[in-house]
Amino acid sequence: MSEFDLIDLIRRRAGIERNDVRLGIGDDAALVLPPPGHELAICTDTLVAGVHFPADTAAADIGWKALAVNLSDLAAMGATPAWALLALTLPTADAAFVEAFCTGFGALAAQHRVALIGGDTTSGPLTITVTVHGFVPPEQALRRDGARVGDAVFVTGTLGDAAAALWLRRRSGDPALRAQLDPRLDRPEPRIAAGAALRGAATACIDVSDGLLADLGHIADRSGVGIDIETDALPSSPALLGAFAAADRARLQLAGGDDYELAFTAPAHRAGDLQRDLARIGCGATRIGRVVEGAGVRALDADGAPITLPARGWEHFA
Repeated sequence: MSEFDLIDLIRRRAGIERNDVRLGIGDDAALVLPPPGHELAICTDTLVAGVHFPADTAAADIGWKALAVNLSDLAAMGATPAWALLALTLPTADAAFVEAFCTGFGALAAQHRVALIGGDTTSGPLTITVTVHGFVPPEQALRRDGARVGDAVFVTGTLGDAAAALWLRRRSGDPALRAQLDPRLDRPEPRIAAGAALRGAATACIDVSDGLLADLGHIADRSGVGIDIETDALPSSPALLGAFAAADRARLQLAGGDDYELAFTAPAHRAGDLQRDLARIGCGATRIGRVVEGAGVRALDADGAPITLPARGWEHFA
């Protein structure tokens, strides 16, 4: 296929229409109309084959995840997604791959009413860059710099499944267990509704992509505080709980990454209300620690002693 054939295929398979898109794919730039009285949240992520997803990952799953990791960033800001740009680098003009990729990408785009408004296609090693745009009411965006001493620390959903799935995949692990865990690695669910519910309630928020300790470290640094995590409080899925010993489970949950849950801080007296609100929208939230004076993030065992891990999360160029 030619480059323009690929672009036409992507346009037909990977987007939805929105009234605020005045001009979409097919021109030198898109024309969009942000709603009055809102701030525009913009973020971008690049996925590289063999780094961000195993080389044997299904094309539809790659498409889903490429959009999901970006929508997760918008969720962490409390933003509602609207538009996306896609830059797709391919070794060959593989129509079957692009069609399957667009099926996954388009399924998640439709779920969150995201219009694909432009991008680029080029030749090279398989690499996907997505940029997303969303809206947030003025002064209500969730940030990393608002945590205060005395706040409680929470996380949505459960932790560790994606890292466990990757660990099993690399070792040709139990197929039945992989069937339970693989969807958390291949098709993460961005917590858009949770992010919106946390506006005006959370004091700081981040999505868990590189590992809980690493990502909470960004909140601690930006807020000028310390964070203590109670390892025994970390939420586990039944599959993870049944398949891994406590020490291995803690390592996966604290440093494994790829969870795309929201970790956030909020005043301790609001814990009950927040947990009820998030339970009503289907993801729930678990209180896992507290904000303290000092710096950095500590993981504590049941006796309150710090736990030392070989790594605290994923870091490029490390």
